[in-house]
Amino acid sequence: MSSPEPTLHSDQPATGSTDRRSFLRSTAAFAGLSALAASLAPLRELKDFSSSEEFLQKYYKELSPEEMKKVLLRITDEVEHQYGIRPHVRDLKPMDGVEFVYALNLTRCIGCRKCVHACVAENNQSRSPEIQYIRVLKMPHGSMDVEKGNHLYDDKEVPDKGFFYMPVQCQQCKNPPCVKVCPVNATWQEKDGITVIDYDWCIGCRYCEAACPYWARRFNFTKPEIPADRLNPEMAYLGNRPRKQGVMEKCHFCIQRTRVGKYPACLEVCPVGARKFGNILDPESEISYILRTKRVFIQLKEEMGTSPRFFYYFDK
Repeated sequence: MSSPEPTLHSDQPATGSTDRRSFLRSTAAFAGLSALAASLAPLRELKDFSSSEEFLQKYYKELSPEEMKKVLLRITDEVEHQYGIRPHVRDLKPMDGVEFVYALNLTRCIGCRKCVHACVAENNQSRSPEIQYIRVLKMPHGSMDVEKGNHLYDDKEVPDKGFFYMPVQCQQCKNPPCVKVCPVNATWQEKDGITVIDYDWCIGCRYCEAACPYWARRFNFTKPEIPADRLNPEMAYLGNRPRKQGVMEKCHFCIQRTRVGKYPACLEVCPVGARKFGNILDPESEISYILRTKRVFIQLKEEMGTSPRFFYYFDK
């Protein structure tokens, strides 16, 4: 899978912009929302703003290319100051003619959880406490009810007879309920199908977490901890740059990799080739072939009307 690296530009329309600094004040002006403002006010104290530039930063879609360069430089300096490593931070835009889709072969998955740990390492997730984007459910044969799955299994050897394994992460829905409930537009869906979060804009209300039917979003209750020698210096603004206490995060299909033509880290580490990823708009892509020819069994909780871009299938 290869594609040209996108250039740095900010061509998305500034639609639906909300000034987070005045959000609580403005919502309180509406009848019936004063209680909402009161409940969200402590979140402003919880979130750690490292500089006045971060606090005063414009909404992502309103940033000019020059303003974005300054933001990326600020983040670069902050990461270097905290970890002693100077990272390479980019603002990677979605490519034209690309819509990313994921497919997972339930016949092959052995429940080894290598995908879980590769994701943590690639995306600079907190190690203490450890935040994981992927849950691997141990499922009894004959059932597709995820409520019967156990993601806390501690088997000495996998796979275990009588069970199959179902990894669950952000489904990158076409109709994402998490986006609809965000009061400050800190999360949105981009044209390549990836739902992203601007960590600098998030106020930590956790509405998106409550709205997600896949338990795919994570909240930083404490300051994330990443050992400096385990920091991945290849970063994206909307991807794996270090997060702060008081903000949400989730899987973003390894945006720092996939938007420059690479595969997600979870796919590359899978020892049995259970994970497939690619551009559904390309009829010659492997992902298009799989969805045309394989026994695609489910889109998880498709009755919710979310239209996931994450498919599960079997070999036969």
